[in-house]
Amino acid sequence: MNSPDAFDPQLLSQVAALPALPGVYRYYDVDGQVLYVGKANHLKKRVSSYFQKNHGGTRIGHMVGKIARLETTVVRSEAEALLLENNLIKSLKPRYNILFRDDKSYPYLKITRAQQGAPDPLGHPHPKAAPRVVYYRGAVDKNHDYFGPYPSVWAVREAIQLIQKVFRLRTCEDTVFRNRHRPCLLHQIKRCSAPCVGIVSLEDYQRDVQSACELLQGHTQDVMQSLEKRMLAYADRLEFEQAAEVRNQISALSKVLHQQAVDTVDDRDVDILAVVVQAGKACVNLAMVRGGRHLGDSPYFPTHADGAEPAEVLEAFLSQHYLDVPLPPTLITNHAVDKELVTALSAQTGVKLRVIHQPREQRKVWLEMAQQNAALKLARLLAEEGSQQSRTRALADVLDMAVEDLDNLRIECFDISHTAGEATQASCVVFHHHKMQASEYRRYNIDGITGGDDYAAMRQVLTRRYSKLAEAVRLGEARLPDLVLIDGGKGQISMAREVFTALDLDVSRLVGVEKGEGRKVGLEELVFADERPKLSLQADSAALMLVAQIRDEAHRFAITGMRAKRAKVRTGGSSLEAIAGVGPKKRAKLLQRFGGVRGVADASVQDLCTVEGISPELAQAIYAALR
Repeated sequence: MNSPDAFDPQLLSQVAALPALPGVYRYYDVDGQVLYVGKANHLKKRVSSYFQKNHGGTRIGHMVGKIARLETTVVRSEAEALLLENNLIKSLKPRYNILFRDDKSYPYLKITRAQQGAPDPLGHPHPKAAPRVVYYRGAVDKNHDYFGPYPSVWAVREAIQLIQKVFRLRTCEDTVFRNRHRPCLLHQIKRCSAPCVGIVSLEDYQRDVQSACELLQGHTQDVMQSLEKRMLAYADRLEFEQAAEVRNQISALSKVLHQQAVDTVDDRDVDILAVVVQAGKACVNLAMVRGGRHLGDSPYFPTHADGAEPAEVLEAFLSQHYLDVPLPPTLITNHAVDKELVTALSAQTGVKLRVIHQPREQRKVWLEMAQQNAALKLARLLAEEGSQQSRTRALADVLDMAVEDLDNLRIECFDISHTAGEATQASCVVFHHHKMQASEYRRYNIDGITGGDDYAAMRQVLTRRYSKLAEAVRLGEARLPDLVLIDGGKGQISMAREVFTALDLDVSRLVGVEKGEGRKVGLEELVFADERPKLSLQADSAALMLVAQIRDEAHRFAITGMRAKRAKVRTGGSSLEAIAGVGPKKRAKLLQRFGGVRGVADASVQDLCTVEGISPELAQAIYAALR
């Protein structure tokens, strides 16, 4: 129990002097590390509650026992407090706040708006005059129509297919549209009405665009009635071919709506949120209904959720998620939400929000689905984490590593990648806290070596990686990884040992992953820099599975970097662009004539002069720049 006597009197007097105003408070420990960020409509009442109540052995109780300093910021409203709290949580990442990753952007379905444009000489419309339906991810603007957000790419693709089946809107790029002289394959399979060549008039095409927008907004019955009126109007004018086309649209729409159970309730835009907490982990499952259609769901796994109540996790998600993502007018949740938070979200986003946590009928079905999916995804996460922890433990046991805390076991793995000595890159990937840490991956461009010399490349990357780190370790400001894996056998390990010896580092941390007989997966052997004998593990060994996982990730990361670098060089990305006097047209002619940058580099001055627009002076400049 944390009694008032346990706290610094100066801290308690600061709490007693707090105003009865909305604001944000921050707690710090004795080392100046931020412990917690919170918001309050009444600062004095909220902050005082931490020091007056008995929080026991809960997560908040542990946090309160470490508070050494308090900072507050007074704001004008709880909505402002919500925004400031969210920004501080994302920037400071406090140890005792429930944190959700904020780097996830949602996809949208985008329909461009028609613009004026002159038709081509054949009378075909300008691309801007015929709206296009596309997958989109990024910031939205007011120049086009956006529908979503959708929980996944798959959901957007499905919606686009629906639009193509029923309304046959185009998906092609403007450059493709502009250069069509006859209908494409999509028109032949009845997925596009071919406005590019004038098979459908712009007036009829625009009506289909409007109907598609209404369908995506959930006005299904209005769309059906509009199509029926158009069909009857065509029939009255004896335009039976056009009437048959609209009849086919009605048939396709009816079939799609029947298959997907669309328009089950009056709800247009709804988010369903189910929270499950188990074994110190939490999952928030977010399901989306847009335009009356259930679009699927997406799981979120927060950090620092150990000991948190489900309602606390839910409120943390709401306050962090919906300040960056459009807020629908209705939320369905499996736990009650604080009314003040709802009010603050409404004020900050400008959306009049309703939160329902005891739904009925179809909403109840949606919530039950979300709860079941949250439980399943959390169970899978716990199973995967348990499996990964067992692999970490197995590797530590096999290598006889004296690691006190397996959660902090850190492994770095290096690999070299190139194509016949071209575009050499080295990768360093990191395994920590029982999982790969992609944010800590690094790539190194390898220069100044003979092409294809993997040993020299390994020497360079290890020297660059550990020379500064070695100095920081000696000053007590950093620590070496517990294990350094090298993708290679005796030769690579010998090179790594030389680097570590020169830097006065522990060579026992170096382990090479040597490919086995026939380079078959599962036959790898571990080679040690401290002259221990090779170690062969069974193919089903948990330790070998972890080593292979980390090695394969290093290989993948190196390969993707090398291919990107090679592609940039081969397309003349940087070297030709840097030469004064070589613009896009001349660069294209050079690449076309000599087959790439390497061919241009191998050409003589006389050969370069044979290209149209390349003078002897410019040819000499190109020749000198590429050597």
